[in-house]
Amino acid sequence: MNEKRNMDFNSRRDLEIISALAEPGSRILDLGCGDGSFLRKLKDEKKASVLGVEIDQDSIVRCVGNGVPVIQGDLNDHLDYLPDKSFDLAILSHTLQETRRPDRLLQDIVRVGKRAAVSVINFGHWRCRLQVAFKGKMPRSSQMPFQWYDTPNIHFCTLKDFRVLCADLGIRIVAEYPVSGRYPGLSRRHPNLFAIGCVFVLEAACR
Repeated sequence: MNEKRNMDFNSRRDLEIISALAEPGSRILDLGCGDGSFLRKLKDEKKASVLGVEIDQDSIVRCVGNGVPVIQGDLNDHLDYLPDKSFDLAILSHTLQETRRPDRLLQDIVRVGKRAAVSVINFGHWRCRLQVAFKGKMPRSSQMPFQWYDTPNIHFCTLKDFRVLCADLGIRIVAEYPVSGRYPGLSRRHPNLFAIGCVFVLEAACR
């Protein structure tokens, strides 16, 4: 779960949005942090106290080289080693669709973080729909560059699917920030059709 996070994060609009959400001096957790370059950016620019969780050994070595503290962990397992509300912001970026049980991971992330920023790839984007409808093939895009047989993605969803899941889990969506493609205005008005992805700000609902 690290290849996409080791890319140039300056080209990732979702990471720009998440960076703007991070408060100076806050405690930030990044699940599936890759080589830690994004956390290093938050550490340097926001003076944040950061921690990454990553499964890939090579990425962990690069995290350490970046001066980022990291725990080796599998996001398919429960995050029992992280206390409740131990972070101001917990980040999950372009990783949810790679996990075996996204529902369990979402419940964990709103438990350990006072708030969570979850970046979701939108399988309902109009280009994806057209590829299936007219080519009869699984869609590929800049967000999903893999072939169907070698992709790490095992759970595709639309933005509507994600909202329904949060409602079913009792997770409150505080804010949504659609990631636009070629049509920013349409992405804001009709994100499930025109946004290539979305950053959802989540928190556990009060019971």
